[in-house]
Amino acid sequence: MSTLVLLCLLPLTWGQNIVQNGNMETMDHWNCWNIHCELTTDHHSGQHGIKASGRNHYYEGPSQTLSGLKANGRYKVDGWIKLLNDQSGHLGQNVELEVSVDLNSGKKAYIAAASHPLARSSDGWIHLTGDFNAPADGIKSSSVYYQGPSPGVNFVVDSVAVTPLASNTHWRAESDATIEKLRKSDINFHVSTAGGISDNQVEIDVIQTKKSFAFGTAVNCGEYLNGDQRYINFINKHFNWAVTENALKWDLMERQKGNINYDVPINAIKKLRSNGIKVRAHNIVWSVDQYVPQWVRPLRGQTLKDTVKHRIQDIVGRTKDLVEHWDVDNENLHGFWFQNTLNDRDYNLDIFRIAHQAGPNVKMFLNDYSVVASGGMTGAYRDQAIRFKNAHVGLYGVGVQCHFGDNVEPDPTLIKQHLDTIAQAGVPIWITELDLINADENKRADWYETALRAFYGHPAVEGIMFWGFWSERHWKGEQATLVSGNAFRINAAGQRFLDLTEKQWMTNENHKLSQSGKNFKVRGFHGDYTIKVKVNGKEVPSLAQSFTLGTSAHTVTLHVHN
Repeated sequence: MSTLVLLCLLPLTWGQNIVQNGNMETMDHWNCWNIHCELTTDHHSGQHGIKASGRNHYYEGPSQTLSGLKANGRYKVDGWIKLLNDQSGHLGQNVELEVSVDLNSGKKAYIAAASHPLARSSDGWIHLTGDFNAPADGIKSSSVYYQGPSPGVNFVVDSVAVTPLASNTHWRAESDATIEKLRKSDINFHVSTAGGISDNQVEIDVIQTKKSFAFGTAVNCGEYLNGDQRYINFINKHFNWAVTENALKWDLMERQKGNINYDVPINAIKKLRSNGIKVRAHNIVWSVDQYVPQWVRPLRGQTLKDTVKHRIQDIVGRTKDLVEHWDVDNENLHGFWFQNTLNDRDYNLDIFRIAHQAGPNVKMFLNDYSVVASGGMTGAYRDQAIRFKNAHVGLYGVGVQCHFGDNVEPDPTLIKQHLDTIAQAGVPIWITELDLINADENKRADWYETALRAFYGHPAVEGIMFWGFWSERHWKGEQATLVSGNAFRINAAGQRFLDLTEKQWMTNENHKLSQSGKNFKVRGFHGDYTIKVKVNGKEVPSLAQSFTLGTSAHTVTLHVHN
């Protein structure tokens, strides 16, 4: 077994659980300030759990002072919770494992280490899982505790762990090994030569002309239609996928009922397609309150359902032969307006079902944040994807946005941990809205390379989309971009992106028969290829071949003559 393969099999290194009595077989080390706690035989594992009742605030729950939390340490959090009753008038409860940290500076940090929205007693035991980076400042004290449910909601908890997660020093080798295995296939050459032509006269060029893997960007549809030609040209030259940034969002398309701007997004999609660029459509509905169209907000009951159904059938029907993907119900881990308004926790499944029926050949996606760039909602997203998958409503994959925080360096260890967790749902993952922020373009280049390598080198990831690239058309401005200013300068981050995607992750090789022999193999990245043959340095056009290399090996047979 090769060294690279062995590296791929190495597990993440966990430290010792710093929670004492995490299995909750007794009440030792657990505090229940101002509430009632008792040991119960209702448990997830072992023989006991801890029941919490008599709560007056959402933030009250069993807690423990942590010993050994280290500044800037990386930690994984796990715990189980079961609600014992529901609250009338509420679809569900947000449940969390929270970490609070008192700093030597006098400041206090609150970290939502693991969250799960819309929990109900009928869900039974819920696994809260996530991770966090401890503050870099000096830590005076810290604690972990359950919180979230409304006062009057009782619950049982069990099996809590806060474990250090060591840096994966082999991540780059693991990523490279995955890229080599999954993003490339063999091209087998069998060459014969006519009489009078010797091996040292023949050269074969193996030239990749197009990538199969999706590298894309969010596109300002108006700018792409009629704007700066440099912006248009950069998209056409350097990306093979695009996503509509804003123009298909319901609240922007239809600010007033019935006054719908179809022309800009649909014409932009047609133009993108004419330039060989595939399109993700974003988004059908957005469940976060502030993004629901103003005129929709007063609607209730069947009128609201009919209005949502018309929106879905209309926009999916108009685009089903133009786009590859739709983000269906955007950020549904963070917003539940439609479900709350209709008092139906499962209405998000209905939205997907209607969308899939309207465009059965379009791949339908969930799309959310704080699931890869940070880890507080990662486990909840996996669970949501499993729920949608098991409901058979047409879910194809999950979009992970990947907006990294201000000056937050991507952590390849945590990225892999998050992607591995989400991949447990068994559906493809797309990086849908990548950006990160560093004013130093050289550091930004390094950070983007780390993120891109971690994503491209993960077997569940099918595509990577930037959320813009040019400072003049980027919601985060210059400090997040690949291209800078009115001069349209490809900065260090942009140069790094192009080096990775158009040099390191493209195949372009020259083989001399005198060195390679007449039977040789090229390990090539998936995509379109052209083979050119030269005899005595002069190309023989009649011998050229073109093909697409996919996941299976391809054989090229050549008989070389003048």
